[in-house]
Amino acid sequence: MAQNKTKQDTTKSQELENIFVTANRTATLRKETPVAISKLTAKTIHEAKATAVYEIVNKIPGVLMVNLGNEQHMMSIRQPMTTNAYYLYLEDGLPIRPMGIFNHNALLEINQFNLQSIEVVKGPVSSLYGPEAVGGTINLISLKPPVDPEFKFGVQADNYGYRRFQAAGGATIGKVGFHIAGISSLQENGWMTHSDYNKDNLNARIDYNISSSTRLISSTMYGKYYSDMSGTVNEEAFNNRTYKSSSDFTYRKSDALRTRLTLEHDWNDKSSSYITAYLRDNKLGQNPSYGIKWSPTSNPTTAKGEVNSNNFKSYGAIGQHTQKFDFLNTKIVAGALYDYSPVTYWSYVIDLKANLNPGEAGKQTVDSYEIIAEHPDTKLADYSADIFNTAAYAQISFNPFEKLVLTVGGRYDNMKVDYDNALDLSSGSKVYDKATFKVGANYNPVEFAGFYGNYSQGFAPPGITSIFRTKPGTGGTTGVPADFYYNLEPATFNNYEVGGWFSFLENKLNFDYAFYYMEGKNELLNIKLADNSTDYRSAGETRHKGIEFGASYRPSKQFNFRLGGTYAQHTYIDFKLSDKPADPVQNLNGKEMPAAPKWSGNSEITYYPNWLPNLRTSIEWQLVGSYYQDQINTIKYDGYNLFNARVGYQWRKIEIYGNVMNLTDKLYAYNVSRANTAGAQPTYTAAAPRTFVFGIQYNFSLKK
Repeated sequence: MAQNKTKQDTTKSQELENIFVTANRTATLRKETPVAISKLTAKTIHEAKATAVYEIVNKIPGVLMVNLGNEQHMMSIRQPMTTNAYYLYLEDGLPIRPMGIFNHNALLEINQFNLQSIEVVKGPVSSLYGPEAVGGTINLISLKPPVDPEFKFGVQADNYGYRRFQAAGGATIGKVGFHIAGISSLQENGWMTHSDYNKDNLNARIDYNISSSTRLISSTMYGKYYSDMSGTVNEEAFNNRTYKSSSDFTYRKSDALRTRLTLEHDWNDKSSSYITAYLRDNKLGQNPSYGIKWSPTSNPTTAKGEVNSNNFKSYGAIGQHTQKFDFLNTKIVAGALYDYSPVTYWSYVIDLKANLNPGEAGKQTVDSYEIIAEHPDTKLADYSADIFNTAAYAQISFNPFEKLVLTVGGRYDNMKVDYDNALDLSSGSKVYDKATFKVGANYNPVEFAGFYGNYSQGFAPPGITSIFRTKPGTGGTTGVPADFYYNLEPATFNNYEVGGWFSFLENKLNFDYAFYYMEGKNELLNIKLADNSTDYRSAGETRHKGIEFGASYRPSKQFNFRLGGTYAQHTYIDFKLSDKPADPVQNLNGKEMPAAPKWSGNSEITYYPNWLPNLRTSIEWQLVGSYYQDQINTIKYDGYNLFNARVGYQWRKIEIYGNVMNLTDKLYAYNVSRANTAGAQPTYTAAAPRTFVFGIQYNFSLKK
């Protein structure tokens, strides 16, 4: 969505950093925003020189974006590390995916060379953005056309076969401004076998200033991605650093197009409106490594896999009006959305041969898989659907007293799915609708400190891939979709939160914090079964609570210290048990959710020496605490401490830089999991050994 103008270029950088657009859908000062929100500025993004988005996002307290290799990922914000649809990913305020078609890998479509800033709202904001805005909302804000001509290009590479070419440029000529940014990434012969990938992205934006009060903005993104999916390794291979993939046939490929046209108009200094029309066109195909199902006890030399394809288009529009009044400094934001997204999905079975490692019968692990046969007619899912999303929202903020800001907002969402399901030759409609509400307050008694509190609601309907997928364990033979077997229901959340911030020593020392308590009902949880397959259950009640904190200290122009982290507990309260006696899931009431580290954090020291201007160096510390590998809490993974180092030097228009990721060459895994059965073997998503990243970039500008 269009971003409203904030302040003039003469505004102090500290003030600019305190202005956010995501939390209230319009430019708002931090001290008037009753939520936990963080911002990564252009300077932070520029200095990180990230090869993937997670390297930047993980700098935000309370955020753990988990690398699954080749820019694939899952997320943890007020939730365990998960692929569930509890996060909303925005590109300039507009969701990357429509409601009901969540994909945990959506951020791999982002062009890292086109980012101006990143804002992250932690906790539910469904009252403004609708479903899936539960654990967190990440808004990736793109570069805008520069006033003066600018151009930059560069190359980036590491010692494990990764290289990236990138270029961007733009200018404003008269009433027209434009900006174009592109990247081309390639990975070959990496540290993990079967891990090649390539990614090409192009972003283009044109701004036409019709008048001083009216603007027409067009932006288009096209991305093409292909990746091998190396998958996980067993415990022995992980400990011996034998990074050999068990398959050489798995893949993920994606073609994504997003285009939008926005008309903005300022009626006066207190009133503004915009309307955006947009189109999405996504094609995602895969033979996923996570889709391989194998049991060490029953027929251990055979396994099953799958091939699937998920394609959708979206045609939609969103309009919003912002109105200010002198009475109590009132501001009203109201809008409506309509989205029509036709989608097709199919998935079929492939037969695999499992080649076992030597070992005791029943405890062997797989050395490799190979395809024996494909069965396009044996479907796990086969449906087409038309998804109609409509929504209306409004929010009002006002000052009943000089230092107190109250905010109240609400939204109504309706998702209708008209489907044709080829599995059971059925057709019909399903409707998920929900009204969500938020109320919050900011109290700023002094200039250097402020406090806030809020109550907010969130919800997430089950994704249609989980609704229409055949119940696990049937091999696609029942023709009965999982939704009709388990009666999957929308997940709902109630969040209670207090927090605050303070700033001392003329903004040299800054600290912010948030305490939250969130209850979830009917959370759609992924249950890992004995054959490594995933089942979906609406799981009764869960509880999420914790504290997030961040601090920065800049004693001089030479040093900058940043500390951030979170302590959280994620617990099953009332788990819905299956009525099937053979169900391996035990009573989970009171147990910790798996893949939920209590402690996580990211801190950094940066040094800008006076004796050599334009040089920067930094050391970064990433902490992920221990967590249970399974839902029945039998064994933990210890977590890890990780260090990264970065250095860069600007010489005239040339910038040279180097990053050392995993500085101490630590053996660790991004994720460890195991099935919910006694004696189940863990699987490790291995992390890269010490990696050296090098780059050079040419920056040209005619700024006066």
